[in-house]
Amino acid sequence: MIADAHNDLLTELAFRAGEERPFAAHWRTPLRHGGVALQVCAVFPDRDRLARGGALHDALAQISACHRAVRESAGDVVLVREREDLDGLAPERPGLLLALEGAEPLGADARLLEAFWALGVRMVALTWNDRNVFAGGSGESDGPGLSPQGRSLVHAIADRGFAIDLAHASERTFQDVLDAAPDAQVLVSHAGCRGVFDVPRNLSDAQLRALAGRGGVLGIMSHPAAVDVGEPTLARLVDHVDHAVATMGAEHVALGADFIGQVLRSGAIGGTVELPGGAALSAAIPGFDGPADYPRLVEALARRGYSGAALHGILFGNLAALMARVLPSATSGSQLT
Repeated sequence: MIADAHNDLLTELAFRAGEERPFAAHWRTPLRHGGVALQVCAVFPDRDRLARGGALHDALAQISACHRAVRESAGDVVLVREREDLDGLAPERPGLLLALEGAEPLGADARLLEAFWALGVRMVALTWNDRNVFAGGSGESDGPGLSPQGRSLVHAIADRGFAIDLAHASERTFQDVLDAAPDAQVLVSHAGCRGVFDVPRNLSDAQLRALAGRGGVLGIMSHPAAVDVGEPTLARLVDHVDHAVATMGAEHVALGADFIGQVLRSGAIGGTVELPGGAALSAAIPGFDGPADYPRLVEALARRGYSGAALHGILFGNLAALMARVLPSATSGSQLT
C-alpha cells in the first residue's frame, strides 16, 4: 500500500466541478492501480487569483470538491478527519486527507483555522515558494523566517492540533517553526535531499536531521525540480530515498510525489509556470508521472535492497503513523468547540 503526502488533484476536481463524478472519472482508477491507500490532497490557490484576493474562494472550492468526491463514492472513499478513519484503509477504500499548501486563504486572520479544521483540514503549510504575510519561502535566496503574524499563526496551528508542513519554507522559516512550536507534529510533505541534488527547494542534511529529531517525515518528491533536472530518472529518485534513509533513518522517510502532469493536461492550471531553478512545472520522470506508476517505484526500491518493515514504512507506514499522532480520536471530538 502507498501513502502519498502530496497531490494537487483537488485543483483539477474544482476545475471540473461542472462535470459528472470527476473524481471517479479521472482519479479513482489511477490511485487504485497504484495501490494508494492514503492520499494527502493539497488545497492550493491559483497564484493569479491569489494576487487578486481569491485565495479563500479557491480553497473552499477545492475543499468542496474533496467532500463531493467522498460523497459520490458511497463509502468507498474516506475523508480522513480522525484517527479511526485510518483503520481499514486500502487501495479499494482509500482515505483523502486535506492539507493547506500555503496559509494565504486565512488572509491575516488565524481565527479562520477553526473553520478549516471543521471542514476536515488536518495539515497546514505556511507558504509556497514566495514570501507572504506569515513567512518566507524557499524561492527566495536568503529568504526571511517567520513574521510576528507568522509566529502567532504557528502557535495557533500547533494549539489546534494540525500537522505543520515545512515544504516550501525558507531555511529560516524551517528553523523558526521548529523553535516556535517544539511540541507540534512536523513534516515536509514533498521535497528532496540537497546532498543528492543541491537546490533551495530540497533539504540540507542538517534540516533532515532536525526533522528526524522531531519525529517528522520527509515525503520524497518525484518532480525533476527536486530529483535532478539534468537526470530525471527513477534511479535518481531512489538516490534521494537512499540519502534520506542514511541521514534520517528509514522510519522518517515517506513519499510525496507531487504528480502534477495530469492536472496540467486537464487545463486546470493556465499559462506557463516555471519553478525556481528553471524546471518547467510540466516536467516529469519518464514512466513515473502519475499514481498508477507507483508499482515501478516499488520495484526500483526492491532492486535497491529495500524490503520488509523498512519498505512498508517508506511506502505507507511512516506517514500513516505520523498522521495517527496528529489526528484526534473520535471520542475527543474533531469539530468546532
